[in-house]
Amino acid sequence: YTTARDLAILARALIEGFPKYYEWYQVKEYTYNDIRQYNRNRLLWLDQRVDGIKTGHTESAGYCLVTSAVEDSMRLVSVVVGAKNENGRVSASRKLLGYGFRFYETYKLYSANEQLTTMRVWKGEQDNVSLGIDQDLYVTVPRGKRDDIQASMSVDAKIIAPVSTGKHYGSVDIKLGEEVLVQHPLIALADVGEGGLWQRLVDSVMLLIE
Repeated sequence: YTTARDLAILARALIEGFPKYYEWYQVKEYTYNDIRQYNRNRLLWLDQRVDGIKTGHTESAGYCLVTSAVEDSMRLVSVVVGAKNENGRVSASRKLLGYGFRFYETYKLYSANEQLTTMRVWKGEQDNVSLGIDQDLYVTVPRGKRDDIQASMSVDAKIIAPVSTGKHYGSVDIKLGEEVLVQHPLIALADVGEGGLWQRLVDSVMLLIE
């Protein structure tokens, strides 16, 4: 079975991973073989914030609609399954989006390739390496809860050269209360090659003592 959450995850992957193709979902009509076809997502006509995504219907799932909309740079995805008719899925989707835009807001916490921390590099030609993330990091939380967002980092205990840019060395965890909102890999932001023979020998001894 596929859940509403599964559909939301797929929608996010489509939007973030295939922006060129995602544009197709906001096309209201097109003509093929002299036949005009209309997009069945009525929200494209009813709400200017909406730019996708997909309608559906089966006997077991009922009338379904996965919708995405943008307001003031905040994008929301809503998923409705099990509606009794087309009007039902449209109405429920509008209510979900209205609730989300009214009571939630999105914040940018970190930028791609921003240094979030530095870590010691053993046996390397440099003593430290900068760690960060490979894409901008946003979170969406209830309005007024920005100060309650907590960020923490879990980093590998020992980083040993050679270090390659983009390699994972831990994670940054974003929480609101006890809920984990985002867990994103921490990556090396630069290469660190192996140090000379003497440096490697000294660090090998130090690692035995650590």
